[in-house]
Amino acid sequence: MQGAGYKKSIKNSKVEVLNTDKEEGTFKYRSERRGSVSYTNPISSYRETRVKTASQGQLIIMLYEEALRQMDLALDVLTADEGGGESAASKNSVPGNPSKIEKVSKSILKTQEIITELTASLDFEKGGAIATNLFSLYTWFNKELFEANVHQDIQRLMVIRGQLSDLKSAWVEILPTNNADNVGKAIAGVNIAG
Repeated sequence: MQGAGYKKSIKNSKVEVLNTDKEEGTFKYRSERRGSVSYTNPISSYRETRVKTASQGQLIIMLYEEALRQMDLALDVLTADEGGGESAASKNSVPGNPSKIEKVSKSILKTQEIITELTASLDFEKGGAIATNLFSLYTWFNKELFEANVHQDIQRLMVIRGQLSDLKSAWVEILPTNNADNVGKAIAGVNIAG
């Protein structure tokens, strides 16, 4: 019988959503009985745990995967209306629509942030020429992403996306197959700790 009274008091109490932060994955509620209570989104918790327990090589691959995901979002928005009678001159860019421009810009900026993080993680002492070449490539990526963002240029985005995909594939191939033995060990040329 006690359980029934408990359910009734929950039914009759008012619950108010105070704050929802989808990016952070947290939700804050206020109820009459308990005051303010925060809950964490389980998906967000899983992602956080996945990142915290990953090896350095796995973190690099996750960064590439997210960069590719952001590039795909930008390209999806840019190519959404391409079939509808556009001239050849306008097929490489999408002028005008502010909501499209904002979505594309947001995805490109997130990609640039990821590229910047990859650049900051380079270890020139251990990585030598590879780290130097990656630095030059990442610098070029950010320059091209800036231009692609300004001009909403599909071709530039496709070229960068292809090269990011190739780099991710290379990391997948060189990542040791038994990561449990390599957790915490540095991979030559990369310093995730910053």
